[in-house]
Amino acid sequence: MITGLYAITQATDNTAALLSTVTDALRGGAAVVQYRDKSGDVARQHEQASELLRVCHSFNVPLIINDSLRLADLVGADGVHIGRDDGAVREARIILGADKIIGVSCYQSLDLALSAQAAGADYVAFGSFFPSQTKPDAVRADLGLLRLAVRDIHVPIVAIGGITLTNASGLIDAGADAIAVISALFDNVDVTATARQFADLFIDETED
Repeated sequence: MITGLYAITQATDNTAALLSTVTDALRGGAAVVQYRDKSGDVARQHEQASELLRVCHSFNVPLIINDSLRLADLVGADGVHIGRDDGAVREARIILGADKIIGVSCYQSLDLALSAQAAGADYVAFGSFFPSQTKPDAVRADLGLLRLAVRDIHVPIVAIGGITLTNASGLIDAGADAIAVISALFDNVDVTATARQFADLFIDETED
């Protein structure tokens, strides 16, 4: 079940620093980690993903690989997250197997989410909900999309894009099962404390 704080890594060639900050996020309550690296450095990606998998499993947290079915398969990751141009859910399922997690970016399209769900995706992601440093030109999604999605989408819904401690609660209230965060988590000096604050938003929602 994908729920809670979904931490997405920042690209770096400093593997030790990457492992340290992800460990801090896990200590704070990150429930899912996605490894995202667009460098094209295959050796670096393999090393970092392998080490991250070890760290995540020490916290009983799944590691999802962004975009690369090959890398997810090579390191034995817990799943893959695919976008519009990264292949089909069926292909990912054949390569990774029935027990792996497959997530799909659906941007601002409920139709894409319904298709992904029908194809066997384990979760769908909508966004960008707010201006994002990672993808400044991304098409914007809105809270109304989440409210519509919860009626027909029966797999976990992940919200992404410019999410901060200030605006995350509105997304959770509208139906997001998880919030994917990059900069607002890893750009902080105290990553553990920030992760705990994000994770606590879901505890507050459950109590409400």
